Amino acid sequence: IESSGKEKQCTVGDCPIEHYFVFFFQFPPAYAGISEVESRGAQSPLIFLYVVDTCLEEDDLQALKESLQMSLSLLPPDALVGLITFGRMVQVHELSCEGISKSYVFRGTKDLTAKQIQQASHAMQQARPPQPQEHPFFHRFLQPIHKIDMNLTDLLGSLTQGKRPLRSTGVALSIAVGLLEGTFPNTGGRIMLLLEVPLPKGLIPIRSWHDIEKDNARFMKKAIKVDNLPHLSSVNYCHMVMGDSFNTSLFKQTFQRIFSKDFNGDFRMAFGATLEVKTSRELKIAGAIGPCVSLNVKGPCVSENELGVGGTSQWKICGLDPTSTLGIYFEVVNQHNAPIPQGGRGAIQFVTQYQHSSTQRRIRVTTIARNWADAQSQLRHIEAAFDQEAAAVLMARLGVFRAESEEGPDVLRWLDRQLIRLCQKFGQYNKEDPTSFRLSDSFSLYPQFMFHLRRSPFLQVFNNSPDESSYYRHHFARQDLTQSLIMIQPILYSYSFQGPPEPVLLDSSSILADRILLMDTFFQIVIYLGETIAQWRKAGYQDMPEYKNFKHLLQAPLDDAQEILQARFPMPRYINTEHGGSQARFLLSKVNPSQTHNNLYAWGQETGAPILTDDVSLQVFMDHLKKLAVSSAC
Repeated sequence: IESSGKEKQCTVGDCPIEHYFVFFFQFPPAYAGISEVESRGAQSPLIFLYVVDTCLEEDDLQALKESLQMSLSLLPPDALVGLITFGRMVQVHELSCEGISKSYVFRGTKDLTAKQIQQASHAMQQARPPQPQEHPFFHRFLQPIHKIDMNLTDLLGSLTQGKRPLRSTGVALSIAVGLLEGTFPNTGGRIMLLLEVPLPKGLIPIRSWHDIEKDNARFMKKAIKVDNLPHLSSVNYCHMVMGDSFNTSLFKQTFQRIFSKDFNGDFRMAFGATLEVKTSRELKIAGAIGPCVSLNVKGPCVSENELGVGGTSQWKICGLDPTSTLGIYFEVVNQHNAPIPQGGRGAIQFVTQYQHSSTQRRIRVTTIARNWADAQSQLRHIEAAFDQEAAAVLMARLGVFRAESEEGPDVLRWLDRQLIRLCQKFGQYNKEDPTSFRLSDSFSLYPQFMFHLRRSPFLQVFNNSPDESSYYRHHFARQDLTQSLIMIQPILYSYSFQGPPEPVLLDSSSILADRILLMDTFFQIVIYLGETIAQWRKAGYQDMPEYKNFKHLLQAPLDDAQEILQARFPMPRYINTEHGGSQARFLLSKVNPSQTHNNLYAWGQETGAPILTDDVSLQVFMDHLKKLAVSSAC
């Protein structure tokens, strides 16, 4: 057993506010003290089962086949690989055959459970003549890559386009799950579903949020519990790419980065994780939000008030990567109406078990202890320990989770009420005097985060399809704190002759004619040339030797954008635009509209770019928030 421990202590004055210990235990597969490993016996290899949609355009299918063949070269030689293709019918390919292509075909209209698939395979094995030293029948579909590399490469190259546009996605996934359960039960594996979102055929239009709100989407409410792809991706470890086709660099590079490795040569992925949370008696677990499903483990530490996926102290996480995160919510309770002892500590322990990509079983234990503080007499201690960035992301996750089942305006009103209560609790002000309202540095950015969250595509569905909204929410529910904050409030950098690049306010006043802006929204990287800069570039000044500094100015944001593109997963969309360009809308829709067509001349100066919108600005939002916070009637 290898273990490492870590201790950290933070203080406010002389008052410690946090202790945490992280212990990492690594169990080799042969270690008999762990029941899972002991029952598994020999070390299991990595398993990758490709489930491929063939109802694609010819160019898309060819590009997808090339990406699949590329991925085979990135797998370790002992990795087990399987292939299932589907259109109207589902084909499970037998990879152990040499010289011929053999597959088993299933009807796409009949759903199959894992047990039925195993029974069918048993019947097929009984019908075959016995062979000496024959492996179980299911193992014919999962073979080591070093044995069937050429055969599988040829098989992928020979895939043909599906002639019928109907897709048997559900049946294909059921067969894939049954195949893995029948061959390697309780073992980490990955089903690689490569699917193009199907478009409606005929005269039926694509459903919009307006159709859903007005109940014009026929059969949607009846079918949403049966066949809901966004729900499938949200609870599983799923990578989702929004692009034009499989032939774009956006998909190709994102797919390749799935197989990236760390400095030890292991894939940056883990399988079959479970998270268990334990608390002291003053705390109860309300729930979790992220790519997880409940294991329905009840106990005294489980709260009756559920937030997110609640009612349990354990969750199943199908896969992990270095940026995987869950939001865990707790409730402070008093045992038998007894007051919480001041000076004591509340403790939380996180126990994460998973299969590493090296096939080792690992356990990570993190224990956190925080001092209790009285909400009346020790309010300043609570303020000093408040993490406004983490609080903003947790509230945003909760708001996005509610938006899946509640009306958009109701979610916005709920967020507003929570913000007003926080300002009333921790703000410094005189009653009925908005000008006296102040927030400490620990809370000063929180209202700004909420302002941008209200305008984000996570809560605003106007001009977005349901698929686009699901895509944005899918990634927000699993990214870490830094990336989540970028999604809520994008980062804006300014490039000019006056000095090195610098971060500027996400505001329309930052859009100047002699500036180049670089905006990172996580989903897009936008480079915007001001009006004067764009004119100089069209005139070709960057090609003249005497204007070499202008050439360097144009190149600087391109180099910085390339660094972000290389590090970000999934790969963001790259947009290079200028003043008056059609794609400048990506920048204009994100900045705070402090200058609009209604108040441009009231500023007394012609700086910045006016935004043609009726949305309120951050200043108007803050003024209204102050009025409500100091009001006695609110």
